[in-house]
Amino acid sequence: MLARQLSSTLQRLATGFPIVTVTGPRQSGKTTLVRKLFADKPYISLEDPIEREFAQEDPKGFLARFQQGAIFDEAQRWPDLFSYLQSMVDNDRQAGRFILTGSQQFGLLAGVSQSLAGRAGVTRLLPLAAPEIPSVGSGEISLNSLLLKGGYPALHTQAVIPQDWFASYVATYLERDVRQVINVQDLTTFQRFLRLCAGRVGQLLNVTALASETGITQATAKAWLSVLESSGLIHLLPPYHRNFGKRLVKTPKLYFIDTGLACWLLGIRDDTVLALHPLRGELFENWAVSEFLKAHYNAGLPADLYFWRDNNGVEADIVFEVGTQLQVVEIKSGQTVTVDYIKAGQRSGAFADKTALTETPWLIYGGEDNYVRSGVRVISWRQLAPSFA
Repeated sequence: MLARQLSSTLQRLATGFPIVTVTGPRQSGKTTLVRKLFADKPYISLEDPIEREFAQEDPKGFLARFQQGAIFDEAQRWPDLFSYLQSMVDNDRQAGRFILTGSQQFGLLAGVSQSLAGRAGVTRLLPLAAPEIPSVGSGEISLNSLLLKGGYPALHTQAVIPQDWFASYVATYLERDVRQVINVQDLTTFQRFLRLCAGRVGQLLNVTALASETGITQATAKAWLSVLESSGLIHLLPPYHRNFGKRLVKTPKLYFIDTGLACWLLGIRDDTVLALHPLRGELFENWAVSEFLKAHYNAGLPADLYFWRDNNGVEADIVFEVGTQLQVVEIKSGQTVTVDYIKAGQRSGAFADKTALTETPWLIYGGEDNYVRSGVRVISWRQLAPSFA
């Protein structure tokens, strides 16, 4: 099993809360991780129809087996579980007693917020971050191969071809989850919607245009985007909220959590095609944004990531707060740091008062070296390991 950075956060929460909840996309490694960390607890999958039927017909008898605690996988499949757990943990507040996982974030978190507020520590596990992938640190995988393969653990631990795995993933997991939440009559239309989303990675979200090209209503497009976001497939990066006296772009930018899935949806099947693809720069930007998201979640923190763009074209690809100041990040996919790259890094903080910024803007690029040049911290993709712990 690959070491996961979320482990320390899970163990910390398990010493302070009677219930620990782990959300995240399917196949991101939730079950494997919690079963390893909490190996002394019985494991029950509520995807199992026999277990779920038992729970629904005789909930008290079902839960009587687990007085000392348990791992409940895909907990949102039995919504009444949360109310029963509330009573159990109110009678016995033993820390780390129950571990809940779920791949439909809004279903799981709705139950937690309604019945388990103050009783559950909540975390989110995304696919592998770059430091969790051995071939990144060893230099065995190229940037294009990493973008193409993505971060789902199975693609780094099993002899499976990415295009085969993603085809199965979309058919067996994503479409099933969507059908459990909303009524999708035509899966062909939904697949077209997915591909159109992939074609917009790193771009401002235009729901009207997206709906029109898909052939659906804006309301349907918003509902489908909500499902994709809650299932951990996409992330809508909001613009930074302070205006600094500027006219702001207020629309979020669309990213996929995993670049491998985005590449598959775009029809990119090998490194050679990706190297020449017109969206390669956006896919690299997507990857970098996702790495920052993973770092936040692995540390047990909310995303709290933003971008900046005003109507004069001043922009920063990533903005996040460091104490009372802001860190700005510029992302460039090229392997060589040019003068234009450095100028872009220097300009990335031009929107804010200098007192609001940290001293050094970051430039993440597709090369191998790390150094500081003309006041810009240059960071190789291979050694990008954001830490917010």
